[in-house]
Amino acid sequence: MPGAEKKKIIWVVIASFICILEFFAYRHLEEKVDFGHKDITVGLIVDGDESTPYSENFIRAMNTMKSEFGDDIDILIRCNVPYEDVEEVLRELADKKCDIIFTNSYGYGETVKEIAKEYPGIQFCQATCDNADKNIVSNYHTFMGEIYEGRYIAGMVAGLKLTELIDSGEIIPEEAWIGYVGAYPYPEVISGYTAFFLGARQTCPSVRMRVKYTNTWTSYMLEKEIAGELIDEGCIIISQHSDTIGPAVMCENAVTDHPVFHVGYNQDMIDVAPTTSLIGTRVNWTPYIRDAIRATMNGRKIEEVIRGNVHGNDIGAGFDKGWVEMLELNPAIAPEGGQELINRSIEDMKNGRIHVFRGDYIGYNPTDPSDSWDLRTEYHENSESSAPTFKYILQDVIIVE
Repeated sequence: MPGAEKKKIIWVVIASFICILEFFAYRHLEEKVDFGHKDITVGLIVDGDESTPYSENFIRAMNTMKSEFGDDIDILIRCNVPYEDVEEVLRELADKKCDIIFTNSYGYGETVKEIAKEYPGIQFCQATCDNADKNIVSNYHTFMGEIYEGRYIAGMVAGLKLTELIDSGEIIPEEAWIGYVGAYPYPEVISGYTAFFLGARQTCPSVRMRVKYTNTWTSYMLEKEIAGELIDEGCIIISQHSDTIGPAVMCENAVTDHPVFHVGYNQDMIDVAPTTSLIGTRVNWTPYIRDAIRATMNGRKIEEVIRGNVHGNDIGAGFDKGWVEMLELNPAIAPEGGQELINRSIEDMKNGRIHVFRGDYIGYNPTDPSDSWDLRTEYHENSESSAPTFKYILQDVIIVE
């Protein structure tokens, strides 16, 4: 081998070795940074408690943080905080020297942003809101999982179940109705039930949907009552964007001449509806909360640390970053091929092969009849914010009562 060629090979080996050393040194540094160096106090304000699935998800995430960070963090949790009282509770946590405060309800958002201006040394992280990426307050942040992805796949499973019922002769195609218990006519709710419906249409082309609103996030009795009304109107599958187990309980106890199943949100509801709870989906808040805490420990900007789709001081993500999860498929009532469908669809969602808000549908804005969207042109949900923005009711196939 010529001497020049031999020297070239030696230098390539040396350079490769240096790159390997730098890689492991960087990884070691990254891990040290991730675990932080400053003990901090973390606050959490929720509009419910452990008995309401939505708030329980945040509380569970905080319990995970205590397990992971140990004595490096103190956690202060305040439950069942009404909108009108959140300012007082925020000031209380600020006076207790919290370094970062998480809040979970859209209705808190404007107050939290104003309070953040008064406490620039504290990071305020508001879930589900849409007011952080405009008129930016440097220590105020918003975040949410791109839950329409999970809703769509849950809808595919629901449609598969309806098709199974049609094929077995238990219902006819015209009876394939989904009922939906929604909290408010907000884009967050409309986006969710539209994604659910469009998923169901992929596996049951004849499906149609009825929607009723409770105009509250947390009312067990009202959610249960509305679910009952939808069942009486012939709905076979009931789903929800509301915060209690009321609809699941109603499905389990319904006395009716047609089959009834439930698709949940925020928590697995098989325990309260073992013969009717089919599937569910939820936002996993842990990835955001964990990395926001780590960023605060190290004095780093939250949006520079967390992986996701960043819009100013707002960030979101879906299945690809572990922010959205499917809950257990009930094996007792699962349609054949259901789990394989879920697994395949999650991978397709991660890789961009599923386009949710697209199809031969026209949607209208219920608050502005002159505003409509033709879904033959895809609507890209969460492209500009972590909070959902799709606000159109699909004509002829979704009935809002």
